[in-house]
Amino acid sequence: MMTDQSETLTTRETRPDLQNRGYVLTRFGDADAMELRDLDMPQAHEDEIVLRVHASSVNPVDYKIRDGEAPFVEESALPVILGRDVSGTIENMGPDAHNMLRRGDRIVAHMGEMVRGGHARFVRVKAMEMTALPDNVDMVEAGTMPLVAMTAWQGLFDHGHLREGQSVLIHGAAGGVGHVAVQLAKAKGAKVIATAGTDDLDFVRGLGADRVIDYKKEQFEDQVADVDMVFDLVGGETRDRSWSVLRKGGVLITTLSEPDSETAAKHEVRAETYMAHPDPKALGQVVAMMADGKLKVTIAERHAFEDIRTAYDRAENGHLRGKVAIVME
Repeated sequence: MMTDQSETLTTRETRPDLQNRGYVLTRFGDADAMELRDLDMPQAHEDEIVLRVHASSVNPVDYKIRDGEAPFVEESALPVILGRDVSGTIENMGPDAHNMLRRGDRIVAHMGEMVRGGHARFVRVKAMEMTALPDNVDMVEAGTMPLVAMTAWQGLFDHGHLREGQSVLIHGAAGGVGHVAVQLAKAKGAKVIATAGTDDLDFVRGLGADRVIDYKKEQFEDQVADVDMVFDLVGGETRDRSWSVLRKGGVLITTLSEPDSETAAKHEVRAETYMAHPDPKALGQVVAMMADGKLKVTIAERHAFEDIRTAYDRAENGHLRGKVAIVME
């Protein structure tokens, strides 16, 4: 049963492990715009849970919001807590939480609201954002997975409708979303062609890509033709050069700015952009793949919660392979 506010305050005084702290974005700006503050314990309503966070991560959307570059978070919405990914254990549950859930259960979640993030010791998680985490899946790896996995899944399958036997060209295949997308596409039975830098070629091959093109040394449009899908995680000139490699009736899916509809029509292809959203069914399927050893999320670096500013700097400027993890304990 949930405690009232006075009981919560008393518990915080006697139980240091229940004292909540988090990084609050008070203004748009540099790393100093995020302040580490004491926070009230979140309260679980209806079918929600309160999660004791073990790990989280930094995604491009986080530092874009911090910098004021994300159009979907206005300054009037501040202060907010950033962080779309969390893994941890259930600390408390709302009165309508699923009857199979128990305190201490391992959970992974994709935080769906831009103003309610995971960069805190305790967070409120909605039922439609989370799925159970098996014991054989590493908690830190899981804590870096949700947003990149849902971005890759929804781009490839929900928007791109990639099917077994089709071909896909994945740009930025060594990055957070890209390296997961390669594995998901291969698991689907697609032929995967990927672009990556010189130092990342063997890494991307190891993910299962059928062909890897060094974008620093080769023009991919001279090597590839008539692919069913381009999954664009780079944009700019790379996207401009991608139209010609698609077959007629193919599709270009991107996580970046809206593709030009006139150019798409000229090449007789479909094109669209999207933003990932929580999908507990898809998240559960990705977790099952991780448990079965069929998908691995690469962690480039791990940083302590207290060193979150360095984590942000490395994610934004480090040109890293895979994800930057923030570890609470």
